[in-house]
Amino acid sequence: MKKFLSNYKSTIILLVAIIVGAIVGIIFQEKATILSPLGDLFLNLLLVIVVPLIFLTITTSIAKMKTPKRLGKIMVTIIGVFIFTSIIAVLIGFASTYFVKLVDPEDGEKIKASLEDVTNAEQTKSKEEDITIADRTVSLLTVDDFTKLLSKDNIIALLVFSVIFGIAANMTGEKAKPVIDFLESANHIVNNIVKIIMYYAPIGLGCYFASLVGSFGASIAVGYLKTFVIYTLVAIAFYFIMYTIYAFIAGGKKGIKVFWKNAIPSTLTSLATCSSAASIPVNIESSKKMGVPKDIAETTIPLGTSFHKDGSIIGSVFKIMFLVCLFGTQLVTASDILGVLGVALIANLLVTAVPIGGGTISEMLIISMMGYPVAALPILTMIATIIDPPATMLNVVGDTVCSMMVTRVVDGKEWIDKEIID
Repeated sequence: MKKFLSNYKSTIILLVAIIVGAIVGIIFQEKATILSPLGDLFLNLLLVIVVPLIFLTITTSIAKMKTPKRLGKIMVTIIGVFIFTSIIAVLIGFASTYFVKLVDPEDGEKIKASLEDVTNAEQTKSKEEDITIADRTVSLLTVDDFTKLLSKDNIIALLVFSVIFGIAANMTGEKAKPVIDFLESANHIVNNIVKIIMYYAPIGLGCYFASLVGSFGASIAVGYLKTFVIYTLVAIAFYFIMYTIYAFIAGGKKGIKVFWKNAIPSTLTSLATCSSAASIPVNIESSKKMGVPKDIAETTIPLGTSFHKDGSIIGSVFKIMFLVCLFGTQLVTASDILGVLGVALIANLLVTAVPIGGGTISEMLIISMMGYPVAALPILTMIATIIDPPATMLNVVGDTVCSMMVTRVVDGKEWIDKEIID
């Protein structure tokens, strides 16, 4: 019993904090939002440390790799694993919604009526559809000023820069050693900052979750509850079934054991904060405890935060199928179905690693590519909001299990038998 409490003490404390927060939110409802500042304090502390954490973990990990072949193998494997798991997610999302009407006729009429209430702010956002996919891609991958790399709003550009910087440092060799030593030292400091922030985690997560649950019930309008319930059930099933399968592929029965032993902290953090970026520190630590090598964990998790989102992919399918039901669109031919799957995958790439509301660009892409009116944007925004906690959970934990699968390919099946950090 003592060993159990020792191994799971921090997890139990976080879980109790989340449960207490949920109970407070349910009892006091919107009044619980008074705790929001305490939760925002924790989230802000995590988000502030995200930019230096991503830069330092990726650059030092790549710069210190002794063999360039390992770096190439890791990057190729990461891409392959991300593509494979993303395709699985989009197929499951479609299979979960194809035979279900997400919108009942009577609810559909009420929702259509709400389209008349589009605000000026949302109309302004709709102008983003005038930007081409090529221009959007350039703006996602790069920025026009170095200082913009210091913003969490440009995480993908930061990832690209960090990878290039790490490769350049690796190529420079011995002359880069002073810089690499400095970055590694800074990385240790940042990791300790994360540890200090996590001492506040139980209070921060509990208050954040209380505020979220308190305002959550009032935000679910008629017609959306069904979508939320179905998505949550699909997310829970995907979480337990698919991630167990992936863990088994990565390390057999032992892989399943170490995965579920260490996946809870990142799960709770993602549910409470609704932010993939804020979950990066906890997620990297969880991966390392599963036995994932440092260089793989510190490369896969940050990259996965922006480029691999199981929950968002399934969510994109739900958004599309919600509109399909609402507007009576017929999906008859194979090309119609492939169109839905393709749009869901492409839209997912445009979801940035920020809290609720970061998917507006992807939602505009769904609307424009599927041919629906711009006034439907508030519908997708509402769906994105109500499914955000379970979607973020899948996004974050999906990166964890992917790091195990990458390790399986890069280091062979014996990786799981090596000493695991407790």
